Amino acid sequence: MNVCVIIPAAGSASRYLASGATRHKLDEDLAGREVLIRSIELFAKRDEVSSIVVAGPHGDDDHQAFRERYGHKLGFFGVTLCKGGKDYRYESVQAALAEVPEDSTHIAVHDAARPCATSRLIDRVFEAAARFDAVIPAVPVGDTIKRTEEAADAADEDPLDAILGSGGKSNESFSRVSGTLDRTGLVAVQTPQIFKRDLLIRAYSQPDLASTDDAGLVENLGEAVMVVKGERRNIKITTAEDLELARAFFGPVGGSRETHKRF
Repeated sequence: MNVCVIIPAAGSASRYLASGATRHKLDEDLAGREVLIRSIELFAKRDEVSSIVVAGPHGDDDHQAFRERYGHKLGFFGVTLCKGGKDYRYESVQAALAEVPEDSTHIAVHDAARPCATSRLIDRVFEAAARFDAVIPAVPVGDTIKRTEEAADAADEDPLDAILGSGGKSNESFSRVSGTLDRTGLVAVQTPQIFKRDLLIRAYSQPDLASTDDAGLVENLGEAVMVVKGERRNIKITTAEDLELARAFFGPVGGSRETHKRF
C-alpha cells in the first residue's frame, strides 16, 4: 500500500478566533511544536506513507505568509505545499488531488487541526484499507442529541444591557429544543479517512461536492464506506477549550513555555 496523505489547512479558523483565541489554531504551540506540524508528524515516519500534500491558504498574500512561516519545516518532512480552496474544505482537497503522485495506491485525508490521533488508531485505519476501498474512524455518540431552533424571544430583555452591554454574561443567547434524535447507530466521524486512489478521484469528479467530509462524497456514488473504531482523544481543535484538552493529552513534553519564548 502506497499512501499519499492530504492535509487541508486553508481554513480561516473563524470559530476558533471567535472563542477568544488571538491567533490561528494551526499556529498554536502544542508541546513545543505548532498544531499543524503535530498533525503532519502523525504520518511522516510511517512506512505506508510515501507523500504528504498540505493545502494552504488560497489568497496570494495569505499563502505567501503561510509558506514563509512553515515552508522550511514542511520541506524537512518532504511535504508538497499547494494553494487550498477559497471558501470550502472540499476545494482544498480537490486542489491537493492534483499533487498526488501517480504511483499512490491510496489517498488519506486528515484534518490539519486533529493532532491527537495515536499510532494505534492510524494502524487500524490503514490495516482496514488493505481490505476495503473506503475506511473511516468513528466513535459512538454517547450524549443525548437534540435538534434546536432559534429562540430570540426565549428570555426577557435585560434593561441593564442598554447601559452595560452583554459583556460578561454567562448566557448571551438561547435556542429552543425542537426534537430529540434516536442515537441508535449514530457515530461521530473522525479522520484520517482513507480511500483507494481511483475511488476518491471519482468521488471528486461529481458535479455536486457539497459534503462535510470526503466519505460523504463516496457515499453519494453508492459505494460502501467501512467504519473502524476511533478514539475519544482524536479531537478536532475548533475552540480555545479544545486546545487546552489537546495540551493535556500531550502532557508537558518539551516544557510548558511556548516555542517563541524558550530562548
